[in-house]
Amino acid sequence: MTDGAQRPFLFTDPDDDLDETDRGLVYDLGTLDRRQVLKLLGFGGVTASLFTIVGCGPGGGSSASTGATASVAAPTDGSTASCALIPEETAGPYPADGSNGPNVLTESGVVRSDITTSFGGSSGTADGVPLSITLTIQDSGTDCAPLAGAAVYLWQCDRAGNYSLYSQDAADQNYLRGVQEADDNGNVTFQSIYPAAYSGRWPHIHFEVYPSLELATDETNRIATSQIALPKDASDAVYATAGYEQSVSNMERLSLEGDNVFGDDGGAKQLGTVTGSVADGYAVTLVVPVGT
Repeated sequence: MTDGAQRPFLFTDPDDDLDETDRGLVYDLGTLDRRQVLKLLGFGGVTASLFTIVGCGPGGGSSASTGATASVAAPTDGSTASCALIPEETAGPYPADGSNGPNVLTESGVVRSDITTSFGGSSGTADGVPLSITLTIQDSGTDCAPLAGAAVYLWQCDRAGNYSLYSQDAADQNYLRGVQEADDNGNVTFQSIYPAAYSGRWPHIHFEVYPSLELATDETNRIATSQIALPKDASDAVYATAGYEQSVSNMERLSLEGDNVFGDDGGAKQLGTVTGSVADGYAVTLVVPVGT
């Protein structure tokens, strides 16, 4: 089952296109935090679990536009956030975490904040309205204390609804994918673009949370998989701009409550808080309590 109208690129060997001298995320760690690299000698893998690829089917209904700019950003210090776990969701058919085809997590260069460009042997850029994405990772078992040192792998489609490494029009790219380590406040921030609303899915961004950068090379080590839902008012404003034309007609057939991922609770725990404008770019924030 596929994500709406997306057509996955077929792989025979996902490693065929990788430079054999690429030393992967472990090499990146050496340049980012040598203290953590020392832990590589002692960590063990987490028992693998069966990972089922679930497609994202069509949502129903429509929702009226409510404006162009959203409200005040969500707290990032955990002071007023709920400690309820972020809902566990499908990674979809295009994760590139090794569970379904390529594993971008092992590539050198994947640890980065700006995910608009491809890296390694690819050189493409994803164009669109700028979007800054900040997640605050919290430990639900310690009254939502910041989970410093956790790692987040984040990925999304481009403004045409394509996923790099899978969709035919972006199969030779790896943009809009990246990993960041949470700071002392549990925050990770990515510079990206506003994603499309493709057929059958409400506008969204995927992410996985890992205990640390060292463990973020293998999807079986993840401690949470979820998605950010984007609000209708900001989405409608973005989709009125050039390059997002197909999203306009797709949004007419979608609603957050009818989405097959967010529909269980209407996206209440995954709806990001968005500020900004088309002219200045947007920022989305979401507090993400996880179990450890």
